[in-house]
Amino acid sequence: MGCSGFFSAAVMLIFFVGCFMAVPEVVAANHGGVTRHYKFRIRMKNITRLCRTKSIVAVNGKFPGPRVVAREGDRLFVKVVNHVPNNITIHWHGIRQLRSGWADGPAYITQCPIQTGQSYVYNFTITGQRGTLFWHAHISWLRATVYGPLIILPRRNESYPFVKPYKEVPILFGEWFNADPEAVINQSLQTGAGPNVSDAYTLNGLPGPLYNCSAKDTFKLKVKPGKTYMLRLINAALNDELFFSIANHSFTVVEADASYVKPFETDTLVIAPGQTTNVLLKTKSPAPSATFFMLARPYFTGTGTIDNTTVAGILEYENPSSSSLKNVPLLKPVLPAINATNVVANFSNKFRSLATTKFPANVPQKVDKKFFFTVSLGSNPCPKNQTCQGPNGTKFAASMNNVSFALPSTALLQSYFFSKSNGVFTTDFPDFPLHPFNYTGTPPNNTHVINGTTKVEVIPFNTSVEVVLQETSILGAESHPLHLHGYNFYVVGQGFGNFDPKSDPPKFNLVDPVERNTVGVPSGGWVAIRFQADNPGVWLMHCHFDVHLSWGLRMAWIILDGKLPNQKLPPPPSDLPKC
Repeated sequence: MGCSGFFSAAVMLIFFVGCFMAVPEVVAANHGGVTRHYKFRIRMKNITRLCRTKSIVAVNGKFPGPRVVAREGDRLFVKVVNHVPNNITIHWHGIRQLRSGWADGPAYITQCPIQTGQSYVYNFTITGQRGTLFWHAHISWLRATVYGPLIILPRRNESYPFVKPYKEVPILFGEWFNADPEAVINQSLQTGAGPNVSDAYTLNGLPGPLYNCSAKDTFKLKVKPGKTYMLRLINAALNDELFFSIANHSFTVVEADASYVKPFETDTLVIAPGQTTNVLLKTKSPAPSATFFMLARPYFTGTGTIDNTTVAGILEYENPSSSSLKNVPLLKPVLPAINATNVVANFSNKFRSLATTKFPANVPQKVDKKFFFTVSLGSNPCPKNQTCQGPNGTKFAASMNNVSFALPSTALLQSYFFSKSNGVFTTDFPDFPLHPFNYTGTPPNNTHVINGTTKVEVIPFNTSVEVVLQETSILGAESHPLHLHGYNFYVVGQGFGNFDPKSDPPKFNLVDPVERNTVGVPSGGWVAIRFQADNPGVWLMHCHFDVHLSWGLRMAWIILDGKLPNQKLPPPPSDLPKC
């Protein structure tokens, strides 16, 4: 089998030792699991895609990066050593980071970046989580090449709440730029225009045969007939939600964002950047005389440009009676139209928590604090003596409640913890839009955002929170995948048009809503989430389209300490990077 990408739960950890450079050192621990030590070496690596060779920022010489594997209850120490000219941070996407906010990773939010020649040890314990997550760079657009799977197995002697798969296969979707992604976003921010789009999508780092010069760079999934495979799907693309399908096969969805869900079947999956989905794939028996395309392409309703291409992998059956696959047909799935909003909405509405005794849905039934946030694209005036290429000669911007968040020059968490917030941030982020309007109707004449401010929302410990996220059509309706650091939340409601505070809340699902860390705010619609603010620290909430993140579509929550010792954020580690 070699290092093909297949693994089973029983042999997985041994397999990783043989196949990957980020080999964990494992020692026993007293917190219900073991302690695993990994080392990430950030170095430049020459890599060729689409017949072009370029130097990328990579971890341990791998693209995508190495797998991090642990069990629920394990403690992780990941030493990151920076050998490249770029500053770097690593975010452990979806990890709750209970009282370990110093290890969360977003640059200038929970830490200053790791500078050239420096290192930092991310130290955190996986508490009450199991499933598929991922890690990625969280500074500028380095996430384009710096990402990899984060796989959390159940505790020893515990099983999945579904049939045990024969094999498990991580599948990571990404975007490939022939140009340097850092140059792409820097040019966009300078000119005010939308950035140049990617040149290809990738599946486990490979573009596949539908792109020029890429037939040899194709991910092939070889399967046996009559077996159940679990695909661990991760959308690490920078700026695009994706449809995914395998010709003549269907999936059973069993998990979303490392939370088990009530299983349901589907032929087509929708995965937004930042989301993960585990599905069961039951192979046919006997083996069919065909091979099957695995295709992914974007879902998009906006008005800008997009990489409207298709990444392909190939599903092949092991068939001893067939001496050659050259003469068998290669079947293609039919994917939805690029703007199939109803398909996306119908798919999203199928997700429900297991809501069992072992895996309860602890959705807050009563709400202490309600918020209403608009999620918007907008503009900034063009500076004098400069020509801008955004809407009507302006610069593109993005905001929440019309506030375009500016990153400070020092980390928010340090400023808050040491009570040195003066000149770094203010605590007046608006709970509701300052100027209400018909959010999904005719846009206002003034599309300018409030720019250059770092405003945060302060919440007492253990407050039950409800946030309605309302998309706007100021510069065209578009879906936005919103990610909350430090928390999972329950998606209690969603719909199209403007949220109605009277008629919509009675329809909320407070019984078995899906639990996620990233949710798509519907194009021309809204979504309502709830969470219990039981994790002290500073937590970023942002759009997981990196272009919108760069334009300011983000805000931060400060969750205050509780009264008990185990409700307080500990002091920072001694090796926390300095700005």
